[in-house]
Amino acid sequence: MSSRIVSTGSCLPKARLTNAELEKRIDTTDEWIRARSGIRERRVLEPDEATSDLATGAAAAALESASLSPDDLDLIVVATCTPDHSFPSTATLVQRNLSPNEPIPAFDVNAACAGFVYGLDLTSKLLQPQGYQRILLIGADALTPLTNYKDRGTCVLFGDGAGAVVLELDHEGAADSADRGLVASALCADGTYHDLIIVPAGGTRRPMDAAVLEEEAHKVHMNGRQTFKLAVQSMDQVARDCLARASWKLSDLDHVFVHQANERIIDAVVERLEVAPDRVHRNIERTGNTSAASIPILLDEVNRAGQIQSGDRVLFLAFGSGLTWGAGALVW
Repeated sequence: MSSRIVSTGSCLPKARLTNAELEKRIDTTDEWIRARSGIRERRVLEPDEATSDLATGAAAAALESASLSPDDLDLIVVATCTPDHSFPSTATLVQRNLSPNEPIPAFDVNAACAGFVYGLDLTSKLLQPQGYQRILLIGADALTPLTNYKDRGTCVLFGDGAGAVVLELDHEGAADSADRGLVASALCADGTYHDLIIVPAGGTRRPMDAAVLEEEAHKVHMNGRQTFKLAVQSMDQVARDCLARASWKLSDLDHVFVHQANERIIDAVVERLEVAPDRVHRNIERTGNTSAASIPILLDEVNRAGQIQSGDRVLFLAFGSGLTWGAGALVW
């Protein structure tokens, strides 16, 4: 038996923030933003929206696509670094929204932009004959409320959104069933670089106060140059480690989904791996960096377009704050 993704879903806020609109707010240009990130626009939360709303929308879309109801689920996992509250978890709010009368277990995973890959590894291992049979995994983040619009180097990068997949234990017993689902994964972390991408205040290390607000210390701070270098090196390394565990070659891949952080990072990773460009999917131009949501949003777009076929070999790659990074090799 093995696990498999049976459906996908995604949810983006309706509001768009274009480069042209950013030109009116900060000292930047559309040309400057596109040259450094590849982004033209990103989606942003409405004043009455939060991460759990996007997560619920993505979850509902994935369930509808699989003709399932929330009560068919055994577990809900939300990968996010921008929860509605410090506690309770965002996953419990999704459970409330989807199935308030059914006490489905639910919890969050925080590996920042690598959260979906971490969550995929975890949930695939939890699907067992005597354990969970069907799990909803969501990647959801809303980074724009944590964005400092006085910092033109970072404020142009981030967007909000959510993507979801339903994973099931495969009981079909097909001859190739053992080869379906997540074949191999490789996860890494290095807290030595914890301050490269960080929200310095608002937690127990430095609680909120007037000084924090004055310093914008409750917003995202990032060392872009060092982050770029480590992101490329780390994703190249972890991709090769993961493929070695799967006994796959780079030429075996049909689809590559790289975390949509920056088009230049994606280009550099693809160049190092020497993957054919037509196998690498992208949507960063329209969504920006949506953190843990970026891979499942892109996966849903590609899946709904009918571009992935049963038996296709897929590689997921992500890198984020922590530092955390990881890869997953999956047979569709």
